[in-house]
Amino acid sequence: MKVNFVDLKMQYSAIKPEIDRAIQDVIESTAFAGGPFVAAFEKDFAAFCGCKHAVGSSSGTSALWMALLALGVGPGDEVITVPNTFIATAEAISFCGATPVFVDVDDYTYTMNPELLSDAITSRTKAVIPVHLYGQTADMDPILEVAAEHGVYVVEDACQAHGATYKGRPAGSMGDVGCFSFYPGKNLGAYGEAGAAVTSNEVLAGRMRMFRDHGQSTRYYHAMVGWNSRMDGLQGSILRAKLMHLPKWNDARRAHAARYSALLKDVAGITTPVEAAYAGHVYHLYAVRCKNRDELLQSLAEQGISCGIHYPLGLHLQEAYASLGYGRGSFPVAEALAGEELSLPMFAELMAEQIAFVCEKIRQFFA
Repeated sequence: MKVNFVDLKMQYSAIKPEIDRAIQDVIESTAFAGGPFVAAFEKDFAAFCGCKHAVGSSSGTSALWMALLALGVGPGDEVITVPNTFIATAEAISFCGATPVFVDVDDYTYTMNPELLSDAITSRTKAVIPVHLYGQTADMDPILEVAAEHGVYVVEDACQAHGATYKGRPAGSMGDVGCFSFYPGKNLGAYGEAGAAVTSNEVLAGRMRMFRDHGQSTRYYHAMVGWNSRMDGLQGSILRAKLMHLPKWNDARRAHAARYSALLKDVAGITTPVEAAYAGHVYHLYAVRCKNRDELLQSLAEQGISCGIHYPLGLHLQEAYASLGYGRGSFPVAEALAGEELSLPMFAELMAEQIAFVCEKIRQFFA
């Protein structure tokens, strides 16, 4: 049996008429760059996230970038985030001219450890970016409390958390801005690159809309130096068609995760992910921990099972950020995760027999 890590063809087949219609509508109207299809998706996605505004962008990276710029982050500032995330989180900070500052994560949820946040804040700290990792939100209340106490902004990196909740509140709705990626493999994925930032602050939304469109207040009148970070019409139309299916897809992922956890609960050598008491986890990834991760990865690949590693080297140890001066041992929890985590196949259309097959092969490996 072959088990793909993700299977975008299966998803397309399940909703083919809706996707084909969404694409055809854009082609027939020739509304390719921004326009009504993006605006319609922005309205629906803002409501989905419990926010007043959504600003579509060309990627999750550009969403983070324009959110920080809208908040006034610039040279001389520091922005705190975590080292176990995709580099885009830190890149957005760097491209503002600011400096990324890392804090370690909790050993239980793998998200920002709020107890370490206060000590990392300095007079130069402008914002904090908690990362909602693998589909589970960070522990937001203490993070928001510390941020408010020190007068710093909070930008939620919700690029892996479409539909996740924190004590019933949607991911992206709790900080000043929430940022999402619609990379094809995400819970809500485009057919190319796309992203969005959500907020209930009208001023911030207006700044981000200008930034993504060359700083234009009106056509050919530029109120600021901006960039071209627009979402294209095809992605807006496709995402709007897919958004109505997202709750049931997330429910399917949760059911798959429960099945994985039940079948692996007594396997010595495997630590399955947990859902925090505060969280509504949507399992963008189902990442287990094991000491001999690389050997297990190879064994499963030889039997037709595709897995992934997220992320094998913390950002603080990447060559790109060597100038920050961090070394091994700086963030022990994040570094342990980098050597132990393995992401098992996870997508809404995954079948029960495929999950059973994966778990059987894991059991055989450890036996």
